[in-house]
Amino acid sequence: MPTSDALSSGVLELVLNAGPVAKVVLAILLLFSIVSWALIVEKWWQMRRVRRQTLGFVKVFREGRRPAVVHAAARKFRDSPLAQLYAAAYGEISGVPDVMDSLVDDGEDGLSAERLDAVHRAMRRSAGLEIAQLERYLPFLATTASATPFIGLFGTVWGIMDSFQRIGVAGSSSLAVVAPGIAHALIATAAGLFAAIPAVYFYNHFTNRVKGFSAEMDDFSLEFLNICERNFT
Repeated sequence: MPTSDALSSGVLELVLNAGPVAKVVLAILLLFSIVSWALIVEKWWQMRRVRRQTLGFVKVFREGRRPAVVHAAARKFRDSPLAQLYAAAYGEISGVPDVMDSLVDDGEDGLSAERLDAVHRAMRRSAGLEIAQLERYLPFLATTASATPFIGLFGTVWGIMDSFQRIGVAGSSSLAVVAPGIAHALIATAAGLFAAIPAVYFYNHFTNRVKGFSAEMDDFSLEFLNICERNFT
């Protein structure tokens, strides 16, 4: 059986001996693969930072500290969507005297229904910005997942056409004539799948993470509005 080193050298030889069109196709697929892996690593670390800072902010918020203290903490947790929602709400309510510093007290009026509606709109705007930030670069992964198999297929079709042309020139359809051309053609499909499969997996993974953060933002917004409505209307 062929060893792994022999297989690797065989694949490298196929790439080096490929025609100009096949090399252009492989170069495009390599570029897609490199960029998509770079984005995957960047998004992975971003999601980790978001999760870690969100847990830290929620801990501060649940401790029931005064809103000014929570707001100061929210400014430190800049990667947490919940912290940014709180900052947006704080900025909207801060125009009402002593309201934010009294969120932990009961029985103090100060927020009208119009002001609550304005707070809700501010939090929705902030949530939209945070979701857009979380979804940044994901369209490129989707494009890689959908486009690279077809780019690889184009290289394969072109390679097979070239192989048939060579068969016609050689006047022989023996395995020795056909096999090299078919192998050169199929390497493009393999490269397309190599670029597409990780992009599909991580696109779905990150999309589900974004949906989870979006649900957390919706829950936090409702909880915050309930606190405001319970204490200040």
